[in-house]
Amino acid sequence: MKRGGLISLTSRGLFCKQGDFYIDPWRPVAKAVVTHAHADHAYRGNGRYLVPAEGRSLFEIRLDHGSRISTLRYGQTTTVNGVKVSFHPAGHILGSAQVRVEYKGEIWVISGDYKLTPDATCAPFESIKCHHFITEATFGLPIYRWTPTEQVFEELNSWWRRNIEREKASVLFAYALGKAQRVMSGVDRSLGPIFTHGSVERLTQAYRESGVDLPETTYAGSVTNKKEFAGSLVIAPPSAQASTWLRRFGPQSTGFASGWMMVRGARRQRAVDRGFVLSDHADWPELLTAIKSTEAETVYVTHGFASEVVRYLNEVEKVNAVPLKTQFVGDDASNMLDEESEEEV
Repeated sequence: MKRGGLISLTSRGLFCKQGDFYIDPWRPVAKAVVTHAHADHAYRGNGRYLVPAEGRSLFEIRLDHGSRISTLRYGQTTTVNGVKVSFHPAGHILGSAQVRVEYKGEIWVISGDYKLTPDATCAPFESIKCHHFITEATFGLPIYRWTPTEQVFEELNSWWRRNIEREKASVLFAYALGKAQRVMSGVDRSLGPIFTHGSVERLTQAYRESGVDLPETTYAGSVTNKKEFAGSLVIAPPSAQASTWLRRFGPQSTGFASGWMMVRGARRQRAVDRGFVLSDHADWPELLTAIKSTEAETVYVTHGFASEVVRYLNEVEKVNAVPLKTQFVGDDASNMLDEESEEEV
């Protein structure tokens, strides 16, 4: 990273020396500014947390009990040792944010994870002008161009209807935080009951308490009669796929919602009947749009296809881009496991 710059990369994470705080640190620190509640960004064990107010309820679930959490609403500014800090919507999940850091006219934006696709469960991405922009690259290849969301939900509803006709449960695997709630928001809630895994249910309740409109759901563990699952939609984290938890649903068809379902063979790798291309990360056109809109003089690219994005920006777009090695993972293509999912038996 830029020598002497406002933000530097350390063994504990991205560090603002002047403000004496870290952004999304991956080892315990005294003061952590955190973009969102996914486990690869919101690590436990920090002394103090500054988080987006819109996602506080999720942090309270994900962090250690009794964690010292302070909040800022989107667009609100606080000053730490002369450094101005503010959160701005990232469009990734409920309460996700980009962090804008400014000192003596130098502006950095750390985007965390983001997407530009409209999503009823979270505030839309906000473009912010800056000198230095740190971006993810989870789906940073030209092949990743998302199917229109409306079409994805039409496909999902059609799959569910067919399973209703066959008296099967539709078991859909989706990340417990963010993706599961986005699925609930978009499906045709009139088709039938929706059941959830425990890790999905408690996070869904936090979404409701934050004002997000979601259909009624029932915790699957509270149901004793298997026949109640026939024709229903069951939403579970990916880790539940390999567990005995699935036996309770009787005849079933399985699906997986992920951006990786665009990759040939991904559905076969996951051993599911249907794959639905639905991602909470930016696709290739969205990445380029977001990066260009910042007008940043330097773009730092981390995780995913970072080297490919850096090469393209430097050679084609003539943007000064630099790879940045962090411990953020985004969606892990190798196993697509849900972080911190709560196992059930």
